[in-house]
Amino acid sequence: MAQKYPTPHPGASLILSFKPVSRTIFIIGSNALAASRAFYALEAEAKVVISAPGGLSAACDEIQWRVEKKEIDWIDTPSGLWESLEKSGKDDKILAERAFGHFLDSLSDVMLTCITDTLIDASITRHTTTYRRSFESASLIAAACRLRHIPLNVSDTPSLCDYTFPAVHRFPSAQAGAQSRPTSLQFAITANGKGCRLATRIRRDIISTLPKGAGDAVENVGRLRSLAKLHTAEKVILDPREAGVGLEEEDAGGAGPPLNEPVSQRSSVQSESLEEATKRRMAWVAQISEYWPIERLAALGEAEMLDMLADSRAQHAVQENEPLVSDASRSIPSQHSLTSPGNPPPTPAQGQILLVGSGPGHPSLLTRAAHTALTSLATLVLSDKLVPAEVLALIPPHVPLHIAKKFPGNADGAQNELMDMALEGLKKGEVVVRLKQGDPFLYGRGGEEVLFFRSHGYEAVTIPGISSALAGPLFGCIPVTQRGVAESLTICTGVGRAGRAVQLPGYERSRTLVILMGVARLGELVSVLVGQNDGDGGEGGRRRAGVAYPPYTPIAVIERASCPDQRVVLSTLDDIVGTMARCGEQRPPGMILVGWAALALESEGDLTVLDGGGHENVEALDRHRVQKWLQGRGHITKEGLADMWSFF
Repeated sequence: MAQKYPTPHPGASLILSFKPVSRTIFIIGSNALAASRAFYALEAEAKVVISAPGGLSAACDEIQWRVEKKEIDWIDTPSGLWESLEKSGKDDKILAERAFGHFLDSLSDVMLTCITDTLIDASITRHTTTYRRSFESASLIAAACRLRHIPLNVSDTPSLCDYTFPAVHRFPSAQAGAQSRPTSLQFAITANGKGCRLATRIRRDIISTLPKGAGDAVENVGRLRSLAKLHTAEKVILDPREAGVGLEEEDAGGAGPPLNEPVSQRSSVQSESLEEATKRRMAWVAQISEYWPIERLAALGEAEMLDMLADSRAQHAVQENEPLVSDASRSIPSQHSLTSPGNPPPTPAQGQILLVGSGPGHPSLLTRAAHTALTSLATLVLSDKLVPAEVLALIPPHVPLHIAKKFPGNADGAQNELMDMALEGLKKGEVVVRLKQGDPFLYGRGGEEVLFFRSHGYEAVTIPGISSALAGPLFGCIPVTQRGVAESLTICTGVGRAGRAVQLPGYERSRTLVILMGVARLGELVSVLVGQNDGDGGEGGRRRAGVAYPPYTPIAVIERASCPDQRVVLSTLDDIVGTMARCGEQRPPGMILVGWAALALESEGDLTVLDGGGHENVEALDRHRVQKWLQGRGHITKEGLADMWSFF
């Protein structure tokens, strides 16, 4: 039987993010490590209580300073308590554990306890002899804590630990004048006791690869989330509880709605309930969190946030055929500083419009023409939201960059807004680059834009891009055509104009089907492909032109093709929906490939799919083929790019 669900492998930690606000964290020890534990607890707004042998006078300087500032509380234990915990007699241990338990009960609302004086710490210089707590003493404290269900950490003694402290980093603000003000973004890593020093190094390496403004981006998205929940077209909610403003579950295990969950297009005459308006705005916040460059998010100001969330006339004008009027205050500034040195290249007297395909995502897959357009010719760039940050980073600092505000349900309105911006730029003599993911004319609205600009007297120059429909599968080692496996290719969209359903082709053994813009509708599309075509619009029905696909047909979902966080999930039509739900959050943009090409080059390969097409036991042969391909598992997941791509 196929392994439908992942097998748990022991040895990991359950990593949590505690919020111990006003709760007591009890620290036993007064060395530098104790001071470090106290500092992080204070940042989490906990009440910190410390006690240790030798009293406050023997504590490290930082602890004494924080006690004096009344940031933490020092509590002296009953006379002889610490000494009793070091005694070795059986009866002595029972009495010592009981005495420590009574002391622990005298503290209010203890959430966590940690022992730090199991280390030898040179920072304790006031002792005539260095004190280190014995294992027996720590064991008695551990027994008292567990009896009271208080989790315990004991430094350098993993066998007594209920939890450990990972290597952490809190990102400071990179904004000018912020004076290293810390942000809400924290990073933690653990090696689960297998290499603490190495974990610290890995932490540094990871942090160094992130943009300096990552913390500011988090703060801005948090503010944007609050505004999205509080601000509506009709009123501002004064009570945050009414809008549900609170902590966000950062890892929902893919249980939430898809990032690109279908949203119907709105018209300007439609009204929304408070709940509908809030959900729509929250979907927008989720999308810009995924699509926009981190540097761009870090530069957001509150006025721009309010502007993005406003139910503006521009968002819905396209529905009513109303003219759009440019407003310079609505422009999204470049992700780079506009005051950076450097002069823009000279612009022609007459504006120029370039429709540029950015390829599947990796900057090295830009054509030379596209690279030149972005780096040398453009004086204004209007980008779709799916273009990766690595490509946008090629745009010179002095060139304004506008990213499409594709509010869920407002794709047409956002498109109209971009066209208005482009037209205004052209009238000023700008070289306008309309930057699109993949190829501009493969479900990229390229045709509409050519006609729009032509109607206003500007002839667009098209720079083709490598389409993700062809390149994406290759990054998962899947050929869209292959002798002996797939003789033809059909490319279609998962959603029609204004969100309407589309008709999908029926099953042909020798054909590969590629579906773009369909991952968020995966369950619906699979039902159409495998459902009975009764001609009455039922399951499958008129939404499929041809016979149903066998439920064991291979399928691949390819997400963020050519990007460092690329993911390829291989399964069958029968299992793919459940598989994707178990894989966690989506990684847009994604695409779907259906057909036998998905298994053609896996492992030792299979180029004989078409050899037995007329065999009477073809289903049995195909099921065996699929079982061999998946090796008894329900799916195959491939993460990331080949190492060689780091050289390009």
